[in-house]
Amino acid sequence: MKHLFQYIIFLFNMMLIVLLVGCKNQDTTLSQKGEVEMSIQIKSSAFSEGDKIPRLYSCDDKNISPPISWTGVPSDTVSVALIMDDPDAPMGTWVHWVVFNLSPDVTELEQGKSGDDTEGKNDFGRVGYGGPCPPKGSNHRYFIKVYALDRMLDLKEGVTKAQVESAMRGHILAQGQLMGKYGR
Repeated sequence: MKHLFQYIIFLFNMMLIVLLVGCKNQDTTLSQKGEVEMSIQIKSSAFSEGDKIPRLYSCDDKNISPPISWTGVPSDTVSVALIMDDPDAPMGTWVHWVVFNLSPDVTELEQGKSGDDTEGKNDFGRVGYGGPCPPKGSNHRYFIKVYALDRMLDLKEGVTKAQVESAMRGHILAQGQLMGKYGR
């Protein structure tokens, strides 16, 4: 009986290991083409990776978009998308900016500039940029993600982040991100 019990525990542990390894190897990106390269490097002249986003770009000041530039977009890119969100928001990830169908020749958005007619709706309920605006007494992380896509997205201005992500699924050639912090 003791050996049977040990054998059952051994089998259980082996199944658990197989399950954990299988989950670890699942592709959780938006791509269905396999591994997506993190080859796009994103920079801002206003802040560096992990640094504080200046007040100017928040709801506490002018609330204009920061200058963003990127390199490393593959040569076969047809369009570029940008999403800025805050995963630390109390109600779940908060969307601050959605831009899509940028030309692959565009490698920067100047301070206060956007994607013109290619912007989605943020979680403030407006089309365009909505800067960091965390609750008082908190410090949040803001991720700016750039995606190189193998097609234009058949979407209209004002769509949601979820709609853009759905349209991008399986079409991401490369991506990158820049994270800044803001607290009040």
